[in-house]
Amino acid sequence: MDIVDGQRDHWQKTYEANPMMYGSKGSEPVTFAIKAFTDDKAQKILELGAGQGRDTLAMLQAGLCVTAIDYAKAGLDEIGESVSDQDRDRLELLEHDLRNPLPYEDDTFDGCYSHMLFTMAFSNEELIRLMREVNRVLRKGAQCIYTVRHTGDVHYGQGEYLGDDRYSNGGFVVHFFDRDTVERLAEGFDLAEVVAFEEGELPRQLWLVRQRKIASSKFNDA
Repeated sequence: MDIVDGQRDHWQKTYEANPMMYGSKGSEPVTFAIKAFTDDKAQKILELGAGQGRDTLAMLQAGLCVTAIDYAKAGLDEIGESVSDQDRDRLELLEHDLRNPLPYEDDTFDGCYSHMLFTMAFSNEELIRLMREVNRVLRKGAQCIYTVRHTGDVHYGQGEYLGDDRYSNGGFVVHFFDRDTVERLAEGFDLAEVVAFEEGELPRQLWLVRQRKIASSKFNDA
């Protein structure tokens, strides 16, 4: 089975067995992102890898309109059940494999947010294609804010090696980023900052990456 397809089944079962496994409170990165989007007067936000929706709900509660995408239906169903009636009209849920083009027109969104999606099982080439799609659907000047585990993480190098700094450990595949990978995904963007932070009990070592769209469409082949 394809690595990403296998992970979809794994996450589907994990979400079904563990409702709100990360809690209901928004993460530290989404607090940062909400302020960044609000300062930009952004309204329409694309969220990639929404999971069970703790950050989706936080953005909705802050008054943003959110299109939440995930390929695990169980997580999206949980978001639909958790959203308040007053926020429901500002939420779109989409079950979608992000290896395929995004089903939106150019310049549709005012911002993009993703907590941990890019650090999942995607290969480098799949990530480059995805970020080009993100660039395409963002308006010029819009921010893309995402988080990833990096090669300084204590779990880097542990488990089965799957290529492109991806390791399988305990059933989960993690793609660890080095600075070069961050730079490659910044094509068509101004890379504003890369901030190190920790999350969880291990703790996990992550980067928060903030970049702003400066160009779109015509890219060189990866």
